[in-house]
Parts: sequence; structure tokens; C-alpha cells
Amino acid sequence: QVHLAESGGGLVPAAGSLRLSCVASGRTFSNYIVTWFRQAPGKEREYVARISYSGTSTYYADSVKGRFTISRDNAKNTVALQMNSLKPEDTAVYYCGALTVCSGYGCYRSPTEYKIWGQGTQVTVSS
Repeated sequence: QVHLAESGGGLVPAAGSLRLSCVASGRTFSNYIVTWFRQAPGKEREYVARISYSGTSTYYADSVKGRFTISRDNAKNTVALQMNSLKPEDTAVYYCGALTVCSGYGCYRSPTEYKIWGQGTQVTVSS
């Protein structure tokens, strides 16, 4: 099993950029799909972006499409989330989650499918 740790959060003005990192320890990182979620105060954890095992396929929530880019480097056990054109509504704690496989339409977008999580990193976008 892998263990995850996020970093890179902070305070940024609207229209600014941040790059989050999710670093995995443990073995066989390439066996895991990695997904970024976020959770704002008083709201449920929300799907942001997902990347396939090898990194060749990426998927985004409509709210971040065209502004965020997810990437991975399996040699470095790292998944990154480049966030550009940030908006105040992007303010949240960002978490990375990992799983090997799930079944059912849309299952990868559901945080309840994930048993492996990092501790989260706070992103605050000021208006």
C-alpha cells in the first residue's frame, strides 16, 4: 500500500497560480490511479481531476477544465496539479486519493471509493 502526502498550498490572489504535489511512499505507485479532490468549509468533498496509471489519460471536473492540469511522474512517485487562473471559489483543502480499481459508472469521482488519502493542503484564493 502507498502513503500520500500533499504540499504546495498557500494564499494566492485571484487569477494567480499554484502547483500542488502529491508524493507517494511505498511500492508500486504505478498500480494506482490518483485523483485530486477538494473540500470547502461546510461542503462535501468534491472531485477535481484524475490521472490514469501511466499518466496518458487525464480527466477533469467541468469547474476546473482548461485551468487545471494534472500530471504524474512514476519514477518520482509524484502527481502534480498545476492550477492557473484561480478563482475565490477554488478555495478549499485539496486532497489526493489513490486506488487500484473501482467498478461502476462514475466510481472514480466518488470520494467514498478511496481508502488511501493524504492529509490535505489548504488553498486560499483572495478576491
